[in-house]
Amino acid sequence: MIRKTVEREIVINLDGPDGNVFSLLSNAKRLAREVGYAFDEQNIITEKMMSGDYANAVKTFDMYFGDYVILETTNEELLNA
Repeated sequence: MIRKTVEREIVINLDGPDGNVFSLLSNAKRLAREVGYAFDEQNIITEKMMSGDYANAVKTFDMYFGDYVILETTNEELLNA
């Protein structure tokens, strides 16, 4: 079967195993390459993610990749950040 490429939405559940900071950093590195950030920009993004607490990492990830990835959580602190 041959079909037209369907754009898939990427969803990360922050309450699950993919929501830990190491997984987010790994996804950030991969996505940064895929969307065309230069190598030094990739490093800046991950450094910003690591410069604070978990909420900072999530907010920074969302700032750079929110157009490509949907982050889901039930954590009120993250929802209100």
